[in-house]
Amino acid sequence: MSNNKQHFKISKHKDYLFVIQENISIVHPVYTNDPLNIYLILGSHTALLLDTGCGLYPLKPIVDDLIDKKKLLVFNTHTHWDHILGNVEFGEVYVHENEADIVSKPYDVSYFKDSPNEIVKYYAEQNFLIPPAKLIKTLKDRDIFDLGGLEVEVIHCPGHSPGSICLITSNNELFTSDVAYYGDQFLPKREDFPQVLDTLSKLIKLCEKQKIIELYPSHRKYPCDKLLLTDLYNGIKNIENLWESKTSLDFFHAWEINDDSGKFRYFISKM
Repeated sequence: MSNNKQHFKISKHKDYLFVIQENISIVHPVYTNDPLNIYLILGSHTALLLDTGCGLYPLKPIVDDLIDKKKLLVFNTHTHWDHILGNVEFGEVYVHENEADIVSKPYDVSYFKDSPNEIVKYYAEQNFLIPPAKLIKTLKDRDIFDLGGLEVEVIHCPGHSPGSICLITSNNELFTSDVAYYGDQFLPKREDFPQVLDTLSKLIKLCEKQKIIELYPSHRKYPCDKLLLTDLYNGIKNIENLWESKTSLDFFHAWEINDDSGKFRYFISKM
């Protein structure tokens, strides 16, 4: 599988920001949050790759071409499959301390065995166990990294997953990972909604305090403005009013609810 340049769509969004996109629906059609946005942020001496994607095609050669001889840092925003399966290409990967154990060992994607899409044969060749990066380093809330003329700060944002992170740059951009985007939202059990809402409230306040106007989600549309955060906050608060409309989706072991606004669809974990 060497046809990486056709698989990935590469866009130069700013002088220091590239967006590398891939479609995750090619793995299983149940996923409709195409495309996945992988961000590459360039400082004067160091580059930062935010997530490594589905691991289907070589990503590292593309990144190496874009960063020239800069040092490379690789972050996982969280440890769901579509963000981490390319980790094995890179020598070391940073992830929040709450999820370091998950990416320190082979990652089981056996839930794709029944996918109708032929490309999952690539995972089958590895017995659906995708190897990890050799070295995992941990991140914590408020860690700061200097890329050279540009700093990024780690914001721990639990809810979507226990170790989800967002990044704020010194150029007042917020990379929201899967914490916030328009489209299908994967949420924890109802009793854990307060944590999700607390995270969104924290990000809304940060945007107001630091005058952040550009948000870069890990799926679908980018950039967005801070209305994304309030739209999602209000949408999750409204789930109680929509609860009786829920249906069951066994693949995700979740309840499915469509948002009144059409901006979101929610998958609420049963587990």
